Amino acid sequence: MKEKAKSFAERAHHGQTRKNSNAPYVTHPIRVAERLEKEGCSEELICAAYLHDVVEDTDYKIADIEKHFGNKVAELVAAHTEDKSKSWEERKQHTIDTVREGSKDVKFLIVADKLDNLLGQEKDVERLGAAAWKNFNAGVAKQKWYNQSICEAMYNGLEEKHVPSFFKEYEDLIKRVFNN
Repeated sequence: MKEKAKSFAERAHHGQTRKNSNAPYVTHPIRVAERLEKEGCSEELICAAYLHDVVEDTDYKIADIEKHFGNKVAELVAAHTEDKSKSWEERKQHTIDTVREGSKDVKFLIVADKLDNLLGQEKDVERLGAAAWKNFNAGVAKQKWYNQSICEAMYNGLEEKHVPSFFKEYEDLIKRVFNN
């Protein structure tokens, strides 16, 4: 099922590129899925990682994900999908709340995604300086608030034995990128 999800994501994101680069967009969900696979996560969660931006950024719907990958994968993707009709602040607050109250799998998916996004942004800032932030809907201060809020929420309800190593990596990255 993982290869099917990867292929589905490659087709869905065909022609899309990452912000600030010409890199194919699909490289991002592939890295998120690989990170979760290294942590020993379930096949459903790895599939959701490949597919996490499909509904948000393409013409596919949650029903398409459910049809091809089942209810569990569709639920994980739905939990991570932003409602683009809402303001940036509303969407980001919803994600923070979802991380705070979500299941372990939902937390893992969202944090792995945010970590990969911020790692890319760190490279962009090194390469482009402050101009790297211009392609985003919110500037550095709001991005700092958002990432710090995710970081504060991600441990809620998790026993220490269930905290993956990439949570600490995300914490350290936030400090580097936003010079805390």
